[in-house]
Amino acid sequence: MDFWPEFLAKSWGKEFVAGGIGGMAGVISGYPLDTLRIRLQQPCNTTSASNILRNIVSSEGPLALYRGMAAPLASVTFQNAMAFQAYAVLSRAFDLCNTNNDPPSLKGVALGGIGTGALQSLILSPVELVKIRLQLQSSHQQNHSRKGPLTVAKDIFRSEGMRGIYRGLTITALRDAPAHGFYFWTYEYMREQLHPGCRKSGEESLKTMLVAGGLAGVASWVCCYPLDVVKSRLQAQSEASLDHPRPKYSGILDCFRKSVQEEGYCVLWRGLGTAVARAFLVNGAVFAAYEITLRCLFNNNNIHNDEAEENEL
Repeated sequence: MDFWPEFLAKSWGKEFVAGGIGGMAGVISGYPLDTLRIRLQQPCNTTSASNILRNIVSSEGPLALYRGMAAPLASVTFQNAMAFQAYAVLSRAFDLCNTNNDPPSLKGVALGGIGTGALQSLILSPVELVKIRLQLQSSHQQNHSRKGPLTVAKDIFRSEGMRGIYRGLTITALRDAPAHGFYFWTYEYMREQLHPGCRKSGEESLKTMLVAGGLAGVASWVCCYPLDVVKSRLQAQSEASLDHPRPKYSGILDCFRKSVQEEGYCVLWRGLGTAVARAFLVNGAVFAAYEITLRCLFNNNNIHNDEAEENEL
């Protein structure tokens, strides 16, 4: 049987395992760059990514770059498996004209990706909220006063309730729905361009997986980055308290307006270089780990090594 990921939507257990491994590979490979992205996006930041990196390593140690990773890593197996499973189902559901066992059309791929992004935001929004709060803990805090993900989540729920846990849900959905459409469309389009016929045969090389996955990640971030800046700022702030009687931003449009007024339109693209570098690295790892795992689980090792092929020629 020819291999291609969409067909394996019927194999729930293997799809979940492969999606989880792919997600974990992405989180571990790109988390330090994600920490830099979050700090670059915060208000009144005027320094560069390299300066932030040096400051974090010198004052907090290299492990500070992985602060808050437990929250996304703990949920990534379920989250990523759900995303790939939902995409596999939705991409075929939106491709009504396809009655064969052929891969979904690119239109079905894009629509399936949009639906996947909207559904995933329900899981992703609370996880990213906790992650952002952890990443922004003051570097001057003593180690014993720094909080873990569960403590941060409990504090948010205690002080802000369920509404606080889902702070940023709307902007997360607005970001993730189109971003996932671009994400899966770019991957499927690029893998076919790099290795014609591979969507049906599943015979693309590891290099094709890495490059197509990396470009898919870059495309998804470029199309939604201003929304990500707004989301990070909204989720970084807490509800009104004695120290802060009123939150700085009252909503999405207010955050957008105040950010542009105070720092100019360039603020909407601050940290893009770091995000793009991370996206290429992470999503190349995600798709490669995902598809390699599926091939191993199905004993269908159709992964070709470009160098070996060239040597044979």
